[in-house]
Amino acid sequence: MSTIIDRPRYVCALGGALAFMRAMDRTIPVVHAATGCAYNYYIGGNAGAGYLGGGYCGATSTPSSNVSEREIIFGGESRLEEQIRTTMEVVDGDLYIAISGCQVEMIGDDILNTAENLEGLPAKVLAVQTPSFKGNSQHGYDLVFEKLIKKYIPVQKTKNQKKVNVLGLIPGNDVFYKGNLKEIKRALGLIGIEANTFIGEGETLDNFRNAGDAALNIVLSDVYASLAAEAFKAVHDIPYVREQMPVGFFQTETFLRNVGRALSVDEGTIDRAVKTEEKIYFDYFERIADTYNDVDLQRYGIIAADSNYAPAIANFVSDELGWIPWFVMVTDPVNEENRAALDKRFKNYACGLEPKVFYNANAYALRHYFSETWERNRNHVYYEPLSPSVIFGSIYERDFAEEMGIPLLAISFPVTNRVVFNKTYAGFNGGLALAEDSFSLLVAAR
Repeated sequence: MSTIIDRPRYVCALGGALAFMRAMDRTIPVVHAATGCAYNYYIGGNAGAGYLGGGYCGATSTPSSNVSEREIIFGGESRLEEQIRTTMEVVDGDLYIAISGCQVEMIGDDILNTAENLEGLPAKVLAVQTPSFKGNSQHGYDLVFEKLIKKYIPVQKTKNQKKVNVLGLIPGNDVFYKGNLKEIKRALGLIGIEANTFIGEGETLDNFRNAGDAALNIVLSDVYASLAAEAFKAVHDIPYVREQMPVGFFQTETFLRNVGRALSVDEGTIDRAVKTEEKIYFDYFERIADTYNDVDLQRYGIIAADSNYAPAIANFVSDELGWIPWFVMVTDPVNEENRAALDKRFKNYACGLEPKVFYNANAYALRHYFSETWERNRNHVYYEPLSPSVIFGSIYERDFAEEMGIPLLAISFPVTNRVVFNKTYAGFNGGLALAEDSFSLLVAAR
């Protein structure tokens, strides 16, 4: 039996596709859907993604067929063709991708044949079916990426053994995706690996066109980008590994060693890179050590985040901040296979502790799990509160945090109380940023 979700932490497949194309250079979406579909995504996704903005051709400028009753009755394929041709006359781009909404999919418009077989066009056109009933925003990203891999990226037989493609950090859904990709690219460069992140800082469509010569794909997720990873393997003969998005020194060291092993990177090269970063990293951490001990900055950690962030943040809270990871709520709707993979991420912490892990996409659930894992004070003579604590979550946790008097650091979509540019929580620099933000919460009122 299906259920409703209280305040979902994602948008529909069409919204995920739009967010991905917004991050791609000179790529123009052509939405084949009813009036308002594209703008509704912008209203929901812009602020929630740290005020991402509409980009070159988004928000109110998004080209759309704006189908109405006429097209719903008689079909909208001719309207889509008209919109594609008109868009090319008005909007300068190198790649145009038609994506579909629910209405045209329900009436059976053949968006693939209509868009991809048009003649006499000055630029490449692809089409992807992205109605909401196909999945959420994470799936929309995957659908578009799969099409690019199959229809846009040339096959290259010769592989660069020191080059990797990075998948799984979804624009918008990962509020800090651009800074995260930049730091992942930097970290891999320390051990001599060229990282193609496709939509990172300064990257263009050439990064897509040249992706076929990579020796390995790194999927920074246990849940996302399955279609893209499998398509790369089938079409381009590029194997993939799944790695947790690394946050902080210890996770990033493990990440580099795993990738280095997969690509036969010399261990000495990795050792030297890690040693250099270790000296820099802990020199900054040393600044807070005296204050941490003198005024007792240890806390309970409560995490409510998506499947990319939840395990990484929980591990960081435990093994780098030295806090107690009390419980984690994974906010993605994940299947049993993905859940099994994620469960392994919450084990074997250096501190010996394991958080209680729950899976629930509903915003109200954090309050429920808090009560379930820690008995409320019912006028006990002696009562030990779950305090002091810090919540790592989204803006949905704000009311509960204020009610309980617990500081909240918004790190997972939706994040509407922060403007995000190139902030990162990934890698070595991301660990420093997360520690800085976490401790800043505790000293803000001093």
